Amino acid sequence: MDIMLNDRRALVTGASQGIGRAVALELAALGAHVTLLARDGAKLAEVLALLDRSKGQQHHMLEADMSDTERLASVVGAHVKAHGPVNVLVNNTGGPPPGPAHEASVTAFEQAFRLHLIAYQTLVLAVVPGMKEQRDGRIINIISTSVKVPLSNLGVSNTIRGAVAQWSKTLANELGLFQITVNNVLPGATETDRLAAIIHNKAVKGGISDAEAAHEMMVEVPLRRFARPAEIAAAVAFLAGPSAAYINGINLPVDGGRTGSL
Repeated sequence: MDIMLNDRRALVTGASQGIGRAVALELAALGAHVTLLARDGAKLAEVLALLDRSKGQQHHMLEADMSDTERLASVVGAHVKAHGPVNVLVNNTGGPPPGPAHEASVTAFEQAFRLHLIAYQTLVLAVVPGMKEQRDGRIINIISTSVKVPLSNLGVSNTIRGAVAQWSKTLANELGLFQITVNNVLPGATETDRLAAIIHNKAVKGGISDAEAAHEMMVEVPLRRFARPAEIAAAVAFLAGPSAAYINGINLPVDGGRTGSL
């Protein structure tokens, strides 16, 4: 099976930590030229220093806030012009704060919509012309298993993630003609700072310790553990590689079997 990414140019958002960081490290290890994008330049620089260069890769970093779509378009557009088309786009953004949908403000929904769907569309507009010209490309969106089964106390996230999934399927239908695939990876509970925040929120609401709240979540997973970021990255890397060329328009759960649907 061919999963090598030699000479492929990948753009990974949210790359300064968590799943995004793990994805960047994995793609670089497989030979890709990786461009990191996030708003924290200091953290990006730390990740940049860790990227594999054994195959002569040239890596880059872009400092931009995904919610500032005007700057995002400018920064990514300039990068593409300077360094050539992006072959692999990995859309990855931290989720909205927890809480029920019926208590969320309109502003919370608007901010989440811009940070996810509008930002992702901004990136698509920047990179798809080059993919179409080459008749080759991979767009991979890191979303959530909530697109299959809504998750408790994540009202805004459930809503926005669902919108991104429908957008992604629409793109898959439109761009397949150009040999561009669009797929979603749906992480389950993964050992990141966001999971720690969700666990703490659950603990506070339930009047229990963080450890007890984590245990309650873990026993819902058939494998009885949380995912490691590298395990999500492995799924992304497969979809980015040559062996996944005929996989298009799917939602791939990486959740240890927790999601209660096929």
